[in-house]
Amino acid sequence: MLSIVKSLALQGLNGFLIDVETDISAGMPCWEIVGLPDANIREAKERVKTAIKNCGIDVLSRKYIINLSPSSIKKTGAILDLAICVGVLISMKIIKNKDYSKTIFVGELSLDGSINRVNGILPICIEASKLGIEEIILPKENAKEAAIVENMRVIGVNNLEEVINYLNDRTLIEPEQIDINNLLENAENYQLDFSEVKGQKLVKRALEISATGSHNSLLIGVPGSGKTMMAKRLNTILPKLSFEEALEITKIHSISNNLNNKSLINKRPFRSPHHTITETALIGGGKIPKPGEVSLAHLGVLFLDEFLEFNRNTLEVLRTPIEDKKVNISRIEFNVSYPSNFMLIASMNPCPCGYYGSKIRECTCTELQRKQYQAKLSGPLIDRFDMHIKVPFIKYDEILNEKEETSEEIRKRVNFARNLQLERYRKDGIYSNSELTPNLIEKYCILNEKAKKVLKIYFEKANLSTRSYYKILKVARSIADLGGEEILTENYILEAIQYRSLDKL
Repeated sequence: MLSIVKSLALQGLNGFLIDVETDISAGMPCWEIVGLPDANIREAKERVKTAIKNCGIDVLSRKYIINLSPSSIKKTGAILDLAICVGVLISMKIIKNKDYSKTIFVGELSLDGSINRVNGILPICIEASKLGIEEIILPKENAKEAAIVENMRVIGVNNLEEVINYLNDRTLIEPEQIDINNLLENAENYQLDFSEVKGQKLVKRALEISATGSHNSLLIGVPGSGKTMMAKRLNTILPKLSFEEALEITKIHSISNNLNNKSLINKRPFRSPHHTITETALIGGGKIPKPGEVSLAHLGVLFLDEFLEFNRNTLEVLRTPIEDKKVNISRIEFNVSYPSNFMLIASMNPCPCGYYGSKIRECTCTELQRKQYQAKLSGPLIDRFDMHIKVPFIKYDEILNEKEETSEEIRKRVNFARNLQLERYRKDGIYSNSELTPNLIEKYCILNEKAKKVLKIYFEKANLSTRSYYKILKVARSIADLGGEEILTENYILEAIQYRSLDKL
């Protein structure tokens, strides 16, 4: 008897429906799975046979042919176990053969018939909804994550026996429900706050501007000046996530098995990989391409501490994701694309010992050592940073300062400026000043005459690239937004130039 049920597999964040066709006939006893399965799926026949047997159902010695259509696309992982098992049970007449065209089955089987959680359930449900699927039967552990998707009946099951009883109408399983508004309202409180940072008013001002326009920033200062401390608190002044943004972030973390039992990520990610990270781990990839750190930081912050301790080749691969806001990973069978619209914050010392140019301690590095150290920072990579922020050593009197602004107070100003940007760019398909294209810069970054003169003088004196010129305008636009102004005056340009300390390199 022939049966057809549906499942869904992913290539990156994109999904495609799979028809699991099962036929049982007389002949030499065997199990064959065809349709470009990988080794994991070929092993599914052993999991399926044993799970059915351990549920008290006799598996007859017959010829079992299972076809995964379309056969032109490579299928990977144990995600198809449940669909294969249901197809076999329908062909064995254990489960009713009815219309399953609007239902998909997703899950990994254990030998005792238990159904185990799988990765990537949220993007699977979103893609299934787009393709007209109305019901998904999946592991109970994945049910809350899947319930975020609207217009989808989510049936969470613990084992194969529950699936059989549900499909044969012997038991009723209520669809999983979740309160999305409650998830966003009860966002986790941050343990860190800018009020803990003593002094450094100019640096805090620079990071506020950075958060306002989502600008990439490089912090340069001696050890102990507070670079890492302030960078780790940047998330606390960024605008809260919208539901659409939270959904986009959760999709990526779902594929990476990085949800930590959460159904929805309700605050912006902050990723801080160690400087020994490989290019693949940073950008993404592998035999089955997975998101890297640049994608896991999507719509959040990617913080690279001790920036020049990273391998130079590793740093250089950042250039394309920073510009394109996405990562393309190519394989022979397929291409995968992951979003990477992150805010890059990096920190570095001015030299190997960390005290070059400092008044508090003499630098012990030779000129050659300093040149070799700074050589890791290529011109094109410097150009990717909108702001180069010098972090001075804190003075004793500043440590005694009792009153510092809280993150919430700073965030109010950031939200004010971000709302101006959302309103200004609502028809342009961008959300922040850092995303301005040359055409949009010409439209929205209007300078007065004095500002034009100041910018011309600096452009010629510092021998700026065109990219650096545009970045100054973007930063000036963010500074003006904090002041609620539309026209860019010379004061805004001068402050933006103040955050370009590496242009001379």
